[in-house]
Amino acid sequence: QVQLVESGGGLVQVGGSLRLSCAASGRTINYYNMAWFRQAPGKEREFVAAIAWGGGRTTYADPMKGRFTISRDNARNAVYLQMNSLRPEDTAVYYCAVDLRTRWVSIARNEAPYDCWGQGTQVTVSS
Repeated sequence: QVQLVESGGGLVQVGGSLRLSCAASGRTINYYNMAWFRQAPGKEREFVAAIAWGGGRTTYADPMKGRFTISRDNARNAVYLQMNSLRPEDTAVYYCAVDLRTRWVSIARNEAPYDCWGQGTQVTVSS
């Protein structure tokens, strides 16, 4: 299993930026696809972004394209989510997740393939 711990959330004004971090422990994540999801109050959890195990491929939900950037540092066993131009609708708890299929080619955008999840970090965007 992999333990994931998110950090970096907080309160930010509209148009501001935050950088979320996800620290992994238990095993190296170098060969696993990683993703960020989020859940707003009263809504289902939704896909935000994901990155392939090699780091060369990424995918984003449409509302995040051009504003969010997912990256990874395999040497640090960590994944990041840089969020710019934040909007009130970005307010949610953000979760990091790992797909434990080794060197998997396709990057999943749904929850099912992701085996381990962090506890989440709250992001609040005030207008």
